[in-house]
Amino acid sequence: MNEIQVLDKTFVPFLSAEDIQSKIESLAVTINKDYQNKKPLFVAILNGSFMFAADLFKSVTVDAEICFIKLASYKGTQSTGHVITAIGLDSNITGRDIIVVEDIIDTGKTLHTFLPQIINQQPSSVKIATLLHKPEATVYDLHIDYCCFSIPNKFVVGYGLDYDGFGRNTKAIYQLKS
Repeated sequence: MNEIQVLDKTFVPFLSAEDIQSKIESLAVTINKDYQNKKPLFVAILNGSFMFAADLFKSVTVDAEICFIKLASYKGTQSTGHVITAIGLDSNITGRDIIVVEDIIDTGKTLHTFLPQIINQQPSSVKIATLLHKPEATVYDLHIDYCCFSIPNKFVVGYGLDYDGFGRNTKAIYQLKS
């Protein structure tokens, strides 16, 4: 893996495509055990989680459905602090087992704002699955049920994660070069 340039920033290799896939497959095994004889609904948060959600969903063997919702709180390399809902949840989730799929949890504001909307609809259960978690950056109290990688509070791109809309289209994840 070599350095990559995304717009005006340089990023260095951080997580290989092989490491990412291995963690996702391991996570799917756990989800398959936890949801045996259940039919969970995966609610993937766009845009960032699309690659993770697709690879995770392909590795899950229990009967399951997936839908997508668009929430956003980033502009450039900084969180704006405001969560914008662009596409709403159109599935009936009352009595369903829900797995919210995120690409990355840093401050936790996006999920802190979104989870009450899910819980209001009275699902049977709600769990959170994330590819990446930045514990040092998390300021909202969230219980993360499934996490592939805990990472330092560094800006990352690739594998669905972006910098101003660019850099999502890599198989690996890169961090901002210091």
